[in-house]
Amino acid sequence: MNDINSQILGSAWQALLSMWYLIPILLIIAFFKSRFFKGKLGESIVNFSITRNLDQNTYHLIKDVTLPSKGGTTQIDHILVSKYGVFVIETKNIKGWIFGSESQRKWTQQIYKHKNTFQNPLHQNYKHIKTLSELLNLEESKFYSVVVFTGESSFKTQMPENVLDRGYAKYIKSKTNIVLSDIEVNKIINEIESNQFERGFKTNREHVKNLKKSHNKVASSSNNSCPKCGNKLVERVAKKGANAGNTFWGCSNFPKCRFVKNTN
Repeated sequence: MNDINSQILGSAWQALLSMWYLIPILLIIAFFKSRFFKGKLGESIVNFSITRNLDQNTYHLIKDVTLPSKGGTTQIDHILVSKYGVFVIETKNIKGWIFGSESQRKWTQQIYKHKNTFQNPLHQNYKHIKTLSELLNLEESKFYSVVVFTGESSFKTQMPENVLDRGYAKYIKSKTNIVLSDIEVNKIINEIESNQFERGFKTNREHVKNLKKSHNKVASSSNNSCPKCGNKLVERVAKKGANAGNTFWGCSNFPKCRFVKNTN
């Protein structure tokens, strides 16, 4: 009986060894299906479109930027510095139907009957802008938040004008008020480049660790913090409109942050 079992195991092992070439193929397939690869592919598409459709002498692209922030690091896909302002671009390479609004904490991706939620990219990008504003000592009014969806996605709810799946170069070029001098533009570029972490696996790994710590901290804390910018929520009373006299939670960073939620 032992001899039979040994023969069976030996045959199975030989069969596995004969298919060793499948291992690297499976690893390659898994890599191309990974969230990391999809994210990098989406960023590359946007990078190509920016360099092709925007004047590089006017719009200075800094891509894949990791900067120190309160409680860890923040990672920004693309920063465009120009005399018209600083454009902070968040890329989402997501397919399927997309549902969401500016105020919702989570947006929904639907592929057939399967639904998946993800962080509101506008809130995510607001944190990027807040980090840059503090780092550069620059007013938030001189920043533009842009969210770009690549891949086979379709918006199923009305999106703000700065959430786009095409035409983002046109949107950027529509901002024509000059808010920064050439000296300020060069200073901002130098400041970002001198403060960013070196690109590479080590930086990405540390950023993921920081994200996990931040998520755990949020999960263990009370609900008395703004999901959009992280500042404290304070109880207020509506003074006008249909809800006059009712209480609600509002961000203490108002009017820069206008997040609100009901008290019940």
